[in-house]
Amino acid sequence: MPPRPEARAGDPATAAWRQRLGNWVEGVPFTRFIIFLIVVNAIILGLETSDRMMALGGLFLVGLNKLILGVFVVEIVLKLIAFGPRFFRSGWNIFDFLIVSISLVPASGPLEILRALRILRVLRLLSQVPKLRVIIESLLRALPGMGWTALLLMLVFYVFAVMGTMLFGEDFPEYWGNLGLSLFSLFQIMTLESWSTGVARPMMEQYPLIWLYFVPFILVSSFMVLNLFIAIIVTATQSIHADEEEEQRQELMDQLRRINERLERIESK
Repeated sequence: MPPRPEARAGDPATAAWRQRLGNWVEGVPFTRFIIFLIVVNAIILGLETSDRMMALGGLFLVGLNKLILGVFVVEIVLKLIAFGPRFFRSGWNIFDFLIVSISLVPASGPLEILRALRILRVLRLLSQVPKLRVIIESLLRALPGMGWTALLLMLVFYVFAVMGTMLFGEDFPEYWGNLGLSLFSLFQIMTLESWSTGVARPMMEQYPLIWLYFVPFILVSSFMVLNLFIAIIVTATQSIHADEEEEQRQELMDQLRRINERLERIESK
């Protein structure tokens, strides 16, 4: 969540001005304007890859690209003024700051590779669109559970790869000649990409019961583990929504408490 403007100690006029600035920068109209510029900037960067478009309007595209980058810089500066050090408490603000900073590095000489990194500005949509933020936060929250699920998948791969190498390595060395080839063959089978015609059926001519090897592996890797990944992500998404609802409920309770305190002070007078 982006930092919220709040009153600060010191000059009340300055604090109120910075609070209004923060509300404006984080407001819906300005946010939509930034989203529009991000989309336009993405289109411009795509057009710059075309020699024909650069020949027709290269100077205009480059100038417009610099103008949009300038707006992004002004946006970051305004947020720094409004929020101060609290700006860096938000991971999304840090993300925006890094993306814009990379765009400001001169892309010449040994830093020529940074020209390709300008497209990273498109990723700012992740921080500007709330729905996309929820998806990314869900993935980040799901990482621990996904890590354990990935470990389970690795164990399944290793067991079946060793079995495949020992059982079929001599007759089908192109698929099962060593552990690495076996792991790659199992990955192809897990993705269900040409596994039947490319791997399984040619082997069934020599091993009619080889389906006893392939079917359990596909059931475990392609269906059970994949559904585990989906379940973990869905659970993380629901957890984020629950946290947001709890935060909104707590804010409402705080407002009701303040109203109740004011009413009690009025009645006591």
